Amino acid sequence: MANIKSSIKRVDVNNKKRAQNQSDKSEMRSQIKLVEKFIEANDVENAKTALTATIKKIDKAVSKGLIHKNAGNRQKARLTKKVNGLGA
Repeated sequence: MANIKSSIKRVDVNNKKRAQNQSDKSEMRSQIKLVEKFIEANDVENAKTALTATIKKIDKAVSKGLIHKNAGNRQKARLTKKVNGLGA
């Protein structure tokens, strides 16, 4: 355990940030699963509305550095392709 006051503070701040990052990443994953559930149920309207919220969550995770930019773009592209395939 750290003895220096600034080191103790860094540990506390890092733990808080890690917890927040995990929460944000988990929320993003849950949103992706929600869209996939609507896709499986062939629910086009709900899938489209959930997709817009999911894209927002993915973009926020990319901007915070939780996931890589290319990974975020890949997830958005795959989900959009699946949702657009429902309407056809």
